[in-house]
Amino acid sequence: MKSGNIQFGMATLIENKNLDESAALCEELRLDFVELNMNLPQYQVESIGKIHELSEIAKRYHIYYTIHLDENMNVCDFNSSVAQAWIETVTSTIQIAKKLRVPVLNMHMNNGVYFTLPGKRVYLYEEYKDIYLQKLKKFRDICEHEIGNDNILISIENTDGYLPFQKEGINLLLESKVFSLTWDIGHSHSAGKFDEEYIISKVDRLRHFHIHDALGKRNHLALGSGEIDLIRKLELAKRNDCRCVVETKTVEALRASIEWIRKYN
Repeated sequence: MKSGNIQFGMATLIENKNLDESAALCEELRLDFVELNMNLPQYQVESIGKIHELSEIAKRYHIYYTIHLDENMNVCDFNSSVAQAWIETVTSTIQIAKKLRVPVLNMHMNNGVYFTLPGKRVYLYEEYKDIYLQKLKKFRDICEHEIGNDNILISIENTDGYLPFQKEGINLLLESKVFSLTWDIGHSHSAGKFDEEYIISKVDRLRHFHIHDALGKRNHLALGSGEIDLIRKLELAKRNDCRCVVETKTVEALRASIEWIRKYN
């Protein structure tokens, strides 16, 4: 299903117990893709690496995939073995993405650990920012090498409001053409639109959207059931040729959202 230049997809839903169920629903709703969520056990590297099986499902249901990297991913962990394990997970996923023709890997920026002092939090990545940025640069360069000339983007999603050291880190990652931005419009609304100015300042790097409605702090609601100016966000997505994941958490909310999109069209 398209609206202008926008291709719409669906998130991995906990109600769908396997990929076949998700792909069937995706086709039924006339969506273009499923975003595989690597937080779930059935979408770990060893499972999504079954290229023939996933390719056959995609072909059967006339869809393709994007991938949501594990939200726990922390390539800047001060424990080098832990950081390396995460980097290897990403590089393995890049190789899978090449074989499955996955265009986008979505990622979160990890806040790391903080110490609570009287009157403030001290984030260790802020306190030891040189180490943090050095590790991000290493990650960026490895990803750039692994992706090479393939048409794959690693897109950075906003969550609870970027901290200053995270913005520095994102700027560093965006020095590479293989990185881009994801705008999760429900997250930004529930965070008091804290990230919007930063995202708009980088609008030329915006390539992916997670769309869901929100009421105050409540998000992942069906489109049209909250208070977000959805039309304005979708117009921006259209101008930037962005994909949009309809990121509700239930099948019922997904169906209601697709109905809203059809009316918008």
